[in-house]
Amino acid sequence: MGFLDWISGLFGSRSSITLTEFQTLSTTAYYKRLAVETCIDLIANTLTRCEFQTFENGKEKRGENYYLLNVQPNQNQNASEFMHSLVNRLIMQNECLVIMQNDQLYIADGWVKNEFALKENYYTQVQIGDLTFQKVFRESEVLYFKLNDRNIMEVINGLYEDYGKLIASAIGYYKRKNNKRILIKGDFLRPQDEETQKLIDQMFEKQLADWFNADKPGVGFQLQKGYELEDMSDSKSGVAQNSTSRDIAELINDVINYVAMAFHVPRGLLKGDVADIEKQMDAFLLFCIKPIAELIQDEFNRKMYTKEEYLKRTYLKVDTNNLKVVDITQLATAADKLFAIGGLSINDILTMLGKEPIDEEWANKRYVTKNYQEADALKGGEGDGKENGAA
Repeated sequence: MGFLDWISGLFGSRSSITLTEFQTLSTTAYYKRLAVETCIDLIANTLTRCEFQTFENGKEKRGENYYLLNVQPNQNQNASEFMHSLVNRLIMQNECLVIMQNDQLYIADGWVKNEFALKENYYTQVQIGDLTFQKVFRESEVLYFKLNDRNIMEVINGLYEDYGKLIASAIGYYKRKNNKRILIKGDFLRPQDEETQKLIDQMFEKQLADWFNADKPGVGFQLQKGYELEDMSDSKSGVAQNSTSRDIAELINDVINYVAMAFHVPRGLLKGDVADIEKQMDAFLLFCIKPIAELIQDEFNRKMYTKEEYLKRTYLKVDTNNLKVVDITQLATAADKLFAIGGLSINDILTMLGKEPIDEEWANKRYVTKNYQEADALKGGEGDGKENGAA
């Protein structure tokens, strides 16, 4: 590489870059992907803590459906992996198709949906991995989940087309502002013999390159007679530093904030902030997790149970009550009060604490203290409270 090539590489021979190069530069910044994937993991990890409870005639019963949804949906995935895949497709594609084969649940990788206004939809070319089914799946034979009427990811992608360019531009500007700049003065057009030209090339190609290399400590520089070298970097020339890495961070924060808003995830949770964590968790569960849990619950109930079974209280319920981590000392007073009014049994309390229930009949009974009696008993007098099942 000659002197002119080296100077061209140092200062840049072009004042602009093409649009294609600019877009390629912006696509190397995965800030949108980081925000979206963090949201997906946060939602999926929270939903995996939910328990799919199955009821038969109003009584909780653990059967095939319970094992299928809480332990192993299919031979290749456990319940946690299955939920992560479901949430990933639901958010990235705005829809997810689940089929049942041999009493196991599988998430489809691709399909063609044929929609009708007044009759049942059906699905063709359903693909799972390398396998494409030739059969037709009717709506009643599959579980189809749709997150929104419009795909929110299209909005996020459109937004990032502008913000990705801004971030790439900010990164480039930051690099240019903090780059080392020198002004070399001398008569470069005067005639030179071959030996002198070699010395000049060595000065610029070797010594000056080493001088700019931060990984080489203690590098010397020999300046030839008749040449002057002046540092024109912003820090030396008195030009104010108008761009810092914080400018880039603020643009990235904007992307994170927009993605969090799109998926109703509190920004603090997405960034790992612990300030007001309880309020953030309440908002996260109310506006993000419970709607998705109800979406999954409703689809399972309408496809896995008949109308008659559901009305007789044979159904599935996604329990979101144990998502928040509660200190046992904070729960003690409330649990005692609920137990005293017959709201909870001993086994109910043990389940809330994550303990195994006691296999005894008395542990499932409910008790009421003598402080409570029927309201109509007050009309005839004080009452003795014996009819109230006093403990």
